Amino acid sequence: MKEDTKKTPRVGLFVTCLVDLFRPTVGFAAVKLMEEAGCTVEVPMAQTCCGQPAYNSGDREDAAAIARQTIEAFEEYDYVVAPSGSCAGMLKKHYPSLLKATSWEERADAFSGKVHELMSFLVDVLGVTSVHARHEGSVTYHDSCSGLRELNVQKQPRQLLATVEGLELKEMPNADVCCGFGGTFCVKYPDISNKIVEEKTASIAASGAETLLAGDLGCLMNMAGKLHRQGSGIKVRHVAEVLAGMDDAPAIGGGGR
Repeated sequence: MKEDTKKTPRVGLFVTCLVDLFRPTVGFAAVKLMEEAGCTVEVPMAQTCCGQPAYNSGDREDAAAIARQTIEAFEEYDYVVAPSGSCAGMLKKHYPSLLKATSWEERADAFSGKVHELMSFLVDVLGVTSVHARHEGSVTYHDSCSGLRELNVQKQPRQLLATVEGLELKEMPNADVCCGFGGTFCVKYPDISNKIVEEKTASIAASGAETLLAGDLGCLMNMAGKLHRQGSGIKVRHVAEVLAGMDDAPAIGGGGR
Protein backbone atom coordinates (compact mmCIF):
# COMPACT_ATOMS: atom_id res chain seq x y z
CA MET A 1 0.00 0.00 0.00
CA LYS A 2 1.33 3.41 -0.97
CA GLU A 3 1.87 5.67 2.01
CA ASP A 4 -0.02 8.97 2.01
CA THR A 5 2.72 11.58 2.24
CA LYS A 6 0.40 14.57 2.22
CA LYS A 7 0.94 16.42 5.46
CA THR A 8 -1.88 18.03 7.38
CA PRO A 9 -0.95 21.71 7.84
CA ARG A 10 -0.43 22.59 11.50
CA VAL A 11 -1.53 26.17 12.11
CA GLY A 12 -0.92 28.40 15.09
CA LEU A 13 -3.79 30.88 15.41
CA PHE A 14 -2.72 34.34 16.50
CA VAL A 15 -6.00 35.39 18.09
CA THR A 16 -5.28 39.16 18.46
CA CYS A 17 -6.11 41.28 21.51
CA LEU A 18 -9.37 42.71 20.20
CA VAL A 19 -10.75 39.33 19.18
CA ASP A 20 -9.82 37.85 22.55
CA LEU A 21 -11.32 40.69 24.57
CA PHE A 22 -14.25 41.88 22.46
CA ARG A 23 -15.25 39.35 19.77
CA PRO A 24 -14.17 35.75 20.49
CA THR A 25 -16.59 34.48 17.83
CA VAL A 26 -14.12 35.73 15.20
CA GLY A 27 -11.51 33.37 16.59
CA PHE A 28 -13.93 30.44 16.59
CA ALA A 29 -14.95 31.30 13.01
CA ALA A 30 -11.30 31.36 11.93
CA VAL A 31 -10.72 27.94 13.48
CA LYS A 32 -13.82 26.52 11.77
CA LEU A 33 -12.79 27.81 8.35
CA MET A 34 -9.26 26.45 8.62
CA GLU A 35 -10.32 23.08 10.01
CA GLU A 36 -12.85 22.70 7.21
CA ALA A 37 -9.97 23.39 4.81
CA GLY A 38 -8.01 20.47 6.28
CA CYS A 39 -5.79 22.14 8.86
CA THR A 40 -5.01 21.26 12.44
CA VAL A 41 -5.39 24.49 14.39
CA GLU A 42 -3.89 25.26 17.79
CA VAL A 43 -3.89 28.38 19.95
CA PRO A 44 -0.62 28.81 21.88
CA MET A 45 -1.28 29.97 25.43
CA ALA A 46 1.89 32.08 25.55
CA GLN A 47 0.69 34.57 22.94
CA THR A 48 -0.07 38.17 23.79
CA CYS A 49 -0.28 41.49 21.89
CA CYS A 50 1.61 41.62 18.57
CA GLY A 51 3.44 44.70 19.84
CA GLN A 52 1.98 47.12 17.32
CA PRO A 53 0.87 49.80 19.84
CA ALA A 54 4.37 49.95 21.30
CA TYR A 55 5.97 49.87 17.85
CA ASN A 56 3.79 52.66 16.47
CA SER A 57 4.46 54.77 19.57
CA GLY A 58 8.23 54.52 19.11
CA ASP A 59 8.88 52.03 21.92
CA ARG A 60 11.13 49.73 19.91
CA GLU A 61 12.63 48.04 22.97
CA ASP A 62 9.34 46.65 24.28
CA ALA A 63 8.10 45.91 20.76
CA ALA A 64 11.22 43.82 20.14
CA ALA A 65 10.70 41.94 23.40
CA ILE A 66 7.13 41.12 22.37
CA ALA A 67 8.33 40.04 18.93
CA ARG A 68 10.84 37.61 20.45
CA GLN A 69 8.17 36.16 22.73
CA THR A 70 5.73 35.73 19.84
CA ILE A 71 8.29 34.09 17.57
CA GLU A 72 9.22 31.64 20.32
CA ALA A 73 5.56 30.77 20.98
CA PHE A 74 4.74 30.09 17.31
CA GLU A 75 8.02 28.81 15.92
CA GLU A 76 6.98 25.14 15.89
CA TYR A 77 3.99 25.63 13.56
CA ASP A 78 3.88 25.25 9.79
CA TYR A 79 1.87 28.44 9.49
CA VAL A 80 0.89 31.39 11.69
CA VAL A 81 -2.49 32.89 10.83
CA ALA A 82 -4.25 35.98 12.18
CA PRO A 83 -7.84 37.11 11.46
CA SER A 84 -6.52 40.65 11.15
CA GLY A 85 -4.51 42.36 8.44
CA SER A 86 -3.16 44.83 10.96
CA CYS A 87 -1.69 42.24 13.32
CA ALA A 88 -0.59 39.95 10.49
CA GLY A 89 1.16 42.91 8.89
CA MET A 90 3.02 43.60 12.12
CA LEU A 91 4.12 39.98 12.46
CA LYS A 92 5.09 39.53 8.81
CA LYS A 93 6.42 42.91 7.73
CA HIS A 94 7.78 44.60 10.84
CA TYR A 95 9.25 41.83 12.99
CA PRO A 96 12.13 41.23 10.54
CA SER A 97 13.10 44.91 10.45
CA LEU A 98 12.63 45.21 14.22
CA LEU A 99 15.04 42.34 14.90
CA LYS A 100 17.45 42.97 12.03
CA ALA A 101 21.16 42.87 12.95
CA THR A 102 20.39 40.99 16.17
CA SER A 103 20.81 37.33 17.15
CA TRP A 104 17.09 36.91 16.28
CA GLU A 105 17.35 38.10 12.67
CA GLU A 106 17.35 34.65 11.09
CA ARG A 107 14.50 33.40 13.27
CA ALA A 108 12.46 36.53 12.56
CA ASP A 109 12.89 36.08 8.80
CA ALA A 110 11.85 32.41 9.00
CA PHE A 111 8.85 33.32 11.15
CA SER A 112 7.79 36.05 8.73
CA GLY A 113 7.63 33.54 5.90
CA LYS A 114 5.02 31.50 7.79
CA VAL A 115 2.68 34.39 8.67
CA HIS A 116 -0.57 34.98 6.77
CA GLU A 117 -3.78 36.94 7.15
CA LEU A 118 -6.78 34.59 7.35
CA MET A 119 -8.44 35.36 3.98
CA SER A 120 -5.13 35.24 2.14
CA PHE A 121 -4.21 31.98 3.85
CA LEU A 122 -7.46 30.30 2.85
CA VAL A 123 -7.38 31.40 -0.79
CA ASP A 124 -3.71 31.88 -1.69
CA VAL A 125 -2.11 29.14 0.42
CA LEU A 126 -4.78 26.47 0.87
CA GLY A 127 -6.51 27.06 -2.44
CA VAL A 128 -10.01 27.35 -0.95
CA THR A 129 -12.46 28.37 -3.66
CA SER A 130 -15.79 28.20 -1.84
CA VAL A 131 -17.40 27.96 1.58
CA HIS A 132 -20.51 26.18 2.83
CA ALA A 133 -22.45 29.05 4.36
CA ARG A 134 -25.67 30.97 3.91
CA HIS A 135 -26.37 34.63 4.65
CA GLU A 136 -29.66 36.19 3.66
CA GLY A 137 -29.22 39.80 2.68
CA SER A 138 -26.82 42.34 1.21
CA VAL A 139 -23.35 43.19 2.46
CA THR A 140 -20.63 45.69 1.63
CA TYR A 141 -16.93 45.21 2.25
CA HIS A 142 -14.35 47.64 3.68
CA ASP A 143 -10.71 47.08 2.70
CA SER A 144 -8.67 47.69 5.83
CA CYS A 145 -5.45 49.63 5.28
CA SER A 146 -2.90 47.12 6.59
CA GLY A 147 -4.49 44.09 4.97
CA LEU A 148 -4.74 45.84 1.61
CA ARG A 149 -1.49 47.81 1.48
CA GLU A 150 0.86 45.54 3.38
CA LEU A 151 -0.53 42.10 2.50
CA ASN A 152 -2.50 42.59 -0.75
CA VAL A 153 -5.75 41.32 0.75
CA GLN A 154 -8.58 42.51 -1.48
CA LYS A 155 -9.81 39.91 -3.96
CA GLN A 156 -9.67 36.94 -1.56
CA PRO A 157 -12.58 37.84 0.77
CA ARG A 158 -14.74 38.83 -2.19
CA GLN A 159 -14.01 35.53 -3.95
CA LEU A 160 -15.24 33.59 -0.93
CA LEU A 161 -18.21 35.87 -0.27
CA ALA A 162 -19.37 35.22 -3.84
CA THR A 163 -19.94 31.57 -2.86
CA VAL A 164 -22.15 32.28 0.19
CA GLU A 165 -25.75 31.34 -0.57
CA GLY A 166 -28.27 34.18 -0.33
CA LEU A 167 -25.59 36.87 -0.04
CA GLU A 168 -25.51 39.91 -2.30
CA LEU A 169 -22.31 41.98 -2.34
CA LYS A 170 -22.88 45.70 -2.90
CA GLU A 171 -19.60 47.57 -3.27
CA MET A 172 -19.39 50.90 -1.46
CA PRO A 173 -17.71 53.96 -2.99
CA ASN A 174 -14.06 54.26 -1.93
CA ALA A 175 -13.99 50.84 -0.29
CA ASP A 176 -10.19 51.06 0.00
CA VAL A 177 -10.15 54.39 1.87
CA CYS A 178 -9.16 54.40 5.57
CA CYS A 179 -11.92 54.33 8.19
CA GLY A 180 -9.98 56.65 10.52
CA PHE A 181 -9.15 54.14 13.24
CA GLY A 182 -5.42 53.64 12.71
CA GLY A 183 -4.81 52.17 16.17
CA THR A 184 -3.45 55.05 18.26
CA PHE A 185 -4.20 57.55 15.46
CA CYS A 186 -7.82 57.90 16.59
CA VAL A 187 -6.58 58.80 20.09
CA LYS A 188 -3.85 61.19 18.98
CA TYR A 189 -5.95 62.95 16.33
CA PRO A 190 -9.62 62.43 17.30
CA ASP A 191 -10.99 65.29 15.17
CA ILE A 192 -9.27 64.07 12.00
CA SER A 193 -10.23 60.48 12.79
CA ASN A 194 -13.86 61.47 13.27
CA LYS A 195 -13.95 63.31 9.94
CA ILE A 196 -12.51 60.28 8.15
CA VAL A 197 -14.99 57.85 9.69
CA GLU A 198 -17.87 60.21 8.85
CA GLU A 199 -16.88 60.00 5.20
CA LYS A 200 -16.55 56.23 5.51
CA THR A 201 -20.02 55.74 7.02
CA ALA A 202 -21.45 57.92 4.22
CA SER A 203 -19.87 55.50 1.72
CA ILE A 204 -21.25 52.53 3.63
CA ALA A 205 -24.75 54.00 3.59
CA ALA A 206 -24.44 54.84 -0.12
CA SER A 207 -23.89 51.16 -0.90
CA GLY A 208 -27.42 50.38 0.26
CA ALA A 209 -26.16 47.23 2.01
CA GLU A 210 -27.70 45.88 5.17
CA THR A 211 -24.44 44.65 6.68
CA LEU A 212 -20.86 45.94 6.73
CA LEU A 213 -18.01 43.43 6.64
CA ALA A 214 -14.25 43.78 7.03
CA GLY A 215 -11.28 41.71 8.13
CA ASP A 216 -9.98 43.87 10.99
CA LEU A 217 -11.84 44.16 14.26
CA GLY A 218 -10.33 47.55 15.12
CA CYS A 219 -11.75 49.04 11.94
CA LEU A 220 -15.06 47.28 12.49
CA MET A 221 -15.42 48.58 16.05
CA ASN A 222 -14.60 52.11 14.90
CA MET A 223 -17.14 52.05 12.08
CA ALA A 224 -19.75 50.27 14.20
CA GLY A 225 -19.41 52.92 16.89
CA LYS A 226 -19.92 55.75 14.42
CA LEU A 227 -22.87 54.03 12.73
CA HIS A 228 -24.48 53.51 16.14
CA ARG A 229 -24.02 57.18 17.11
CA GLN A 230 -25.58 58.18 13.79
CA GLY A 231 -28.60 56.00 14.53
CA SER A 232 -27.92 53.69 11.60
CA GLY A 233 -29.46 50.23 11.45
CA ILE A 234 -26.59 48.79 9.39
CA LYS A 235 -25.17 45.69 11.04
CA VAL A 236 -21.43 45.18 11.38
CA ARG A 237 -19.61 41.82 11.34
CA HIS A 238 -16.18 40.32 10.74
CA VAL A 239 -16.04 38.62 7.33
CA ALA A 240 -14.93 35.32 8.91
CA GLU A 241 -18.19 35.09 10.86
CA VAL A 242 -20.26 35.21 7.67
CA LEU A 243 -18.00 32.83 5.74
CA ALA A 244 -18.09 30.33 8.60
CA GLY A 245 -21.88 30.52 8.87
CA MET A 246 -21.58 31.95 12.38
CA ASP A 247 -23.59 35.13 11.93
CA ASP A 248 -26.34 34.34 14.41
CA ALA A 249 -24.60 36.22 17.26
CA PRO A 250 -25.48 39.90 17.84
CA ALA A 251 -23.70 42.23 15.43
CA ILE A 252 -20.73 44.28 16.59
CA GLY A 253 -22.02 47.23 18.60
CA GLY A 254 -25.56 45.85 18.51
CA GLY A 255 -26.14 46.94 14.90
CA GLY A 256 -27.47 50.39 15.72
CA ARG A 257 -30.55 51.62 17.54
